Amino acid sequence: MVETSYYIALAGILFSIGAVGFLMRRSVIQMFLCVELMLNSANLVLVAFARAWGNLEAQTAVFIILTLAAAEVAIGLGIIVAIFRKRVSTNVDDLSGLKG
Repeated sequence: MVETSYYIALAGILFSIGAVGFLMRRSVIQMFLCVELMLNSANLVLVAFARAWGNLEAQTAVFIILTLAAAEVAIGLGIIVAIFRKRVSTNVDDLSGLKG
């Protein structure tokens, strides 16, 4: 049986990779994927603590969070595709002209 600390360490590494990727990347799609990686690392921590404490209610919360993340991906990717069709670029610096 794997200890909870290993799951926490893995989640910390995944969150760090997502945070650094979000700050370093200029493509909207890559930034979007990094945000999803950070969200999934938070879900991993929630499931690890639910398993350690024997509480399955947190796993239900993770299922709801994953459902909301899937809806976010559908809407977000739709917006990104619409911007790409209009601007032919997903670079964040090129999108500064959308301020109005």
